Amino acid sequence: MLIGIAIGAYGLTQALLQIPFGMLSDKIGRKRVITIGLLLFAAGSVIAATAQSIEMVIVGRLLQGSGAIAAAIMALTADLTRDEQRTKAMASIGISIGLSFSVALATGAILEHWIGLSGIFWATALLALLGIGILHLWVPSPKRLVTHTDLGPVPKQFGKVFGNKQIMRLVLSIMLLHLLLTTSFFALPHVLQDVAGLDKSQHAMAYLPVLLLAFVTMVPFIIIAEKKRKMKSVFISAIAVIGLAELGWAFFAHSLTTILICLWLFFTAFNILEASLPSMMSKLSPLENKGTAMGVYSSAQFIGAFIGGAMGGTLYGSFGLEGIFVASVVLVVIWLLLVFPMQAPKHYSSKIIHLNDTSMQNSAQFIQELRAIAGIKEAVVVPEEQVAYVKYSPDEINMDELESFASQH
Repeated sequence: MLIGIAIGAYGLTQALLQIPFGMLSDKIGRKRVITIGLLLFAAGSVIAATAQSIEMVIVGRLLQGSGAIAAAIMALTADLTRDEQRTKAMASIGISIGLSFSVALATGAILEHWIGLSGIFWATALLALLGIGILHLWVPSPKRLVTHTDLGPVPKQFGKVFGNKQIMRLVLSIMLLHLLLTTSFFALPHVLQDVAGLDKSQHAMAYLPVLLLAFVTMVPFIIIAEKKRKMKSVFISAIAVIGLAELGWAFFAHSLTTILICLWLFFTAFNILEASLPSMMSKLSPLENKGTAMGVYSSAQFIGAFIGGAMGGTLYGSFGLEGIFVASVVLVVIWLLLVFPMQAPKHYSSKIIHLNDTSMQNSAQFIQELRAIAGIKEAVVVPEEQVAYVKYSPDEINMDELESFASQH
């Protein structure tokens, strides 16, 4: 159980501090908060590397997680990119996170064989310091700080977010996804070594090709979800495939081939969900609550990692490896029952319009005229940013009319 907590402890402090750190970056600056976060992560890595007990490893992991800088990085990215490029920039960050996880899973197995567990923690400390160097030497500093309500939370909106069933189904989904990820990868190294007879030094060679194949396999399904308007169908199917993979690990783990096929299925589905869930959140969240919803979503992701680690260790101690995977199958069934009634998200796009002083003074008239344009679904003016956030249907709108209207304001 303590090993499971050590694995998941990082997620607990990440979940608790993600929103406060994002809001702090609005006050004292993005780079300052990101630097503090990376220093905390490095300090936690050193404590874990030098730990002589599992309890001190947990302390190190908690301190690592206290460097909760994801929201600050997103805000810095928004500060440094043009509005029309923001979606691409955020997608690039998401892709890099997905790739880094796959690479880390494989290289971690190699590093553990070469330099041991403490060596991995020393390596992460050095990588955190390298991140600080990149931040200050290569990343431009924004000319001014802007509070991005489409990215960051607004405290008074939490009640509306928690009361929205559509949003909360997706929040629950990201929590369960990372819970199952952490639980499964608590068990898989044991399965590969103790059941399939694959030595630890060979785990990386098993992981890397399968993970890269899964990354390629998920691409056509993302295209189908977005371009063919099949997002709910792909979403539900991906959850079912995760359940199928867990079922295979539960009852057919004696075969290395079966383990790797299930690994491919799991990570194909995981990558599909990891890529599509933020898009679904964006489509289903009301404009005025979008940043708050994304903050809750991000925190739920890390809570899932914490619960998954603790649950994996507890189940392993009481029921063994098979118990972990059977419990995971049960969770997938519950997950499917909870999300099946959700509405299929409509295909909407968003735009930011910067307003001049005249439009700001007559914001009510501006909104009325904007909503009169065919295809506009939502519009909200944010006086603090002097912008209007607009959600529209690409299939219904005349973009030339919208661009012409925006240029006049």
